[in-house]
Amino acid sequence: MLVKVSSALNLGLHTLAMDVEVNLAGRGLPAFEIVGLPTKAVAESKQRVRIAIMNSQIQFPKSRIVINLAPADVPKEGAFYDLPIAAGIIAASLACPLPDKSLFFGELSLDGRLRHTKGTLLLALFAKEKGVKNIFIPKESANEAAAVKGLNVYPVESLSQLVACFCGNQDLAPVESSKKEVNEKHFKKAEFDMKEVLGQEQAKRAMEIAAAGSHNLFMTGSPGSGKTMLARAFPGILPPLSEPESLEVTKIYSTSGLIPPDGSVVKSRPFRAPHHTISPVGLIGGGSRVKPGEVSLAHRGVLFLDEFNEFPRSALEALRQPLEDYRISVCRSRGKAIFPAQFILLASANPCPCGYLYHPGRDCICSAREIEKYRKRISGPILDRIDMLVEVPVVDVKAFSAFDFQKAKNFLERSESIRQRVIRARNIQSKRFKEDSIYVNAEMKNSQIKKHCFLLSRAKEILIDAAAKFNLSARSYYKTIKIARTIADLDGCQNIEDSHIAEALQYRHWGGDKNFA
Repeated sequence: MLVKVSSALNLGLHTLAMDVEVNLAGRGLPAFEIVGLPTKAVAESKQRVRIAIMNSQIQFPKSRIVINLAPADVPKEGAFYDLPIAAGIIAASLACPLPDKSLFFGELSLDGRLRHTKGTLLLALFAKEKGVKNIFIPKESANEAAAVKGLNVYPVESLSQLVACFCGNQDLAPVESSKKEVNEKHFKKAEFDMKEVLGQEQAKRAMEIAAAGSHNLFMTGSPGSGKTMLARAFPGILPPLSEPESLEVTKIYSTSGLIPPDGSVVKSRPFRAPHHTISPVGLIGGGSRVKPGEVSLAHRGVLFLDEFNEFPRSALEALRQPLEDYRISVCRSRGKAIFPAQFILLASANPCPCGYLYHPGRDCICSAREIEKYRKRISGPILDRIDMLVEVPVVDVKAFSAFDFQKAKNFLERSESIRQRVIRARNIQSKRFKEDSIYVNAEMKNSQIKKHCFLLSRAKEILIDAAAKFNLSARSYYKTIKIARTIADLDGCQNIEDSHIAEALQYRHWGGDKNFA
């Protein structure tokens, strides 16, 4: 007897239809085979499925069983096909029909229960696209898939429950999404409030602009000046994810297996801070089983690279494409995957190896050759792709110790007030780009800059003079306009004025910074 069970195959963020063909032969010695390019995890499904069926008090057929995973020329990975294989065997042996227009997806435990399985959101989106009405998935993963409207998401706890449903002995009701947010370390709240950072007004202003327009920001300064503290406070001024952005982020975390049991869509912007010993594959993505890297896990959020100069040169150079194209294409022998990578890069570095070059109270012990070698770890093309540079000066310890927080608490600006200005600027950009399929100023192409960025005559003169004087590249020229557009949005101005261009230039002029001159 032949039974076909519909399932799906996730390749990165792309989902393919897959049929699990189960054939129970009436002749021949008992056997159990899986064909269709299964990997080790898929081949081991034979033991999981057999024992799970037996422990569910269901008679395992003593027949020659052949499972074909079609299309047969695509490698199959993971334990996602335990449920469709078991459902096909049970339907063939008990002669009970499977529901029409249904997809099955999930991993089995040996006791017959279903385990939390990654990638169920991608399955739900695929089912909706193909007009499939019913999906049967593990109960712990059902809330994630239920975020997609217009589907019947059936939460399956065990094989015995599924059999009772097939035979009409028990009704299985579709689950409703509970809107539970993911509460993981990737989405934790800001560790600091901006009011806790004394001084550094220029750095705070630069962060406000970066948050409003999704611009990359590079901070330089001596150890202890507050670079890391500012970066850790940055999530507190970011706006919430819009619904389309939330879906984009959730898809990445779903295929990575970072959505916890009973989790749902991601509502907070990711904040990723990998250590400087990370490999290029860990940062960009890839591996024998192609997976998203940190740049994709930071999509629509923040990628914080502390001690920027200490990262491997190969890892930093791999950032060129995602910083320019906002996506990463990973090609390996087993397949190709394209992951989105639109993130705010926050980077921080010391001015020299010892960290005390230009420090007002300490002497630098580095030689000129060591300083030059340290700076050359960051190439010119990478610096040119970073929108803004700001120096974080050393805080005077005497002024810090004499500062009275209680008296000044009403004068220090909280992160929430900065966040409200950022949200207003983002709302302006949402209306501006509603027909352009982008969200923020940093994503504008040259044609969109000409359409949406009108410079007043004086502002244009300042920009042209600066481009000639400082030898700005074409990329730097347009990035300056993007930053000025964000500053104008924060001020509520329709056109870009000379003050906006002037402020934008002080963040773009690399030659004027003494640390990276």
